[in-house]
Amino acid sequence: MKLEIITPEQIYFSGEVSLVTLPGAKGSFTVLDHHAPIISFLNKGKLVYETGGQTKELNISGGFMEMSHNNVTVAVETLD
Repeated sequence: MKLEIITPEQIYFSGEVSLVTLPGAKGSFTVLDHHAPIISFLNKGKLVYETGGQTKELNISGGFMEMSHNNVTVAVETLD
């Protein structure tokens, strides 16, 4: 699936990933390939994604995410 992590200043990441774990408003959740469409607010916390066999972690300030047609878009105000 394709992941885009965007801030007001830049596209931080755009690429293929095998999973994304996000700090949802009601707790962390993981999105995999072909997940049902979803929109969620995100709390401050850790965003984790796997790409090219590597696990990457980012601290985010909160924001929102959308999953649709195997594309995940994560919009955050800041990355720590």
